[in-house]
Amino acid sequence: MELWSRVLLWELVLLQSSTVHLFSGPWGPATSDSSVVSESAVTGEAGSQAVLRCQSPRMVWTQDRLHDRQRVVHWDLGGRPGPARRLVDMYSAGEVRVYEPRDRGRLVLSPSAFQDGNFSLLIRAVEDSDAGLYTCNLHHHYCHLYESLAVRLEVTDHPRAARAHWDNEKEVLTAARGTAALLTCVNRAAVWTERHLEEAQQVVHWDRQPPGVPHDRADRLLDLYASGERRAYAPPFLRDRVAVGADAFARGDFSLRIDPLEPADEGTYSCHLHHHYCGLHERRVFHLRVAEPAALPSRPRTPPGPSPDPTLARGRSVVNVIVPEGRAHFFQQLGYVLATLLLFILLLITVVLAARQRRQGGDDHADQKSAKAKGLQKQHPEGEG
Repeated sequence: MELWSRVLLWELVLLQSSTVHLFSGPWGPATSDSSVVSESAVTGEAGSQAVLRCQSPRMVWTQDRLHDRQRVVHWDLGGRPGPARRLVDMYSAGEVRVYEPRDRGRLVLSPSAFQDGNFSLLIRAVEDSDAGLYTCNLHHHYCHLYESLAVRLEVTDHPRAARAHWDNEKEVLTAARGTAALLTCVNRAAVWTERHLEEAQQVVHWDRQPPGVPHDRADRLLDLYASGERRAYAPPFLRDRVAVGADAFARGDFSLRIDPLEPADEGTYSCHLHHHYCGLHERRVFHLRVAEPAALPSRPRTPPGPSPDPTLARGRSVVNVIVPEGRAHFFQQLGYVLATLLLFILLLITVVLAARQRRQGGDDHADQKSAKAKGLQKQHPEGEG
């Protein structure tokens, strides 16, 4: 208790001498006004689907399964040859990690740092090796925030030379060897000192301005909340044709789909992303124009001809077979061989038939001769009698 009373006394002295630097990064206090981060023109054909892309990884909703380890402060020591050296970490859940055994109990952070925004580092009994450039780094993993503050520490042998001043870039603290030194780092922005339910802090709006209507008179189409709640306000002619993915907050994709697109859908659409906890307020603007669908080329009209005769048979269907080039040559040679073989068979059949016919004719002639001979034999016996 006495130690932190001395810390508060140091802070008061530094505040009075205007040497304390209270910093907040580009995401300072949240503002309800959203800034336009993109503006684009989208054209779609009537009857097709239009997608207005609205995405942000900073809007991805992830429940804090790390038990409030989303916020962390690091103190590093640099300004010497070689990389900076990590000294101490402290998470918003209260866990503290000191890297060097010699620094345990010598480097102290306030247990209430993430409640009061005072992340100052107290060094008990300063040594010559402590001199250098210190950086106080604040990380917010959930909000994707990173802020840093530099403090230079100089060590002297003369207690009367101990002082603190601002060199237009950072605080420079001169401390006597063996005494305590307080490296000031204060950030009281709500994002570092308060823990909210993220699902109640994230909301997405879709607005629509008909042609000629200013932004302040836009019509609300949809409200989306990380808790899963959704509210639809679109006019009846549009309500059943607009949709945002059910897993929008899981993927950070809040793109609006309009299907099918109609000429009356023309206008300016706005996607508002608000993360009150992280201080995110962005707006993306889309100017939607609906074009007539492209006409199909008309076929030339042919004069009506005579009606087909139902008694005529239909022509045969022709099937084209495409054979690869390598196989085409093989089939061509095979065709020649088969055709030659077929001709040879036909010729052989013709010769066989001719020989058979000839043989048949010879048999008939022999039969006729034998018949005549028999007739003569019958005539001679009758003459003799």
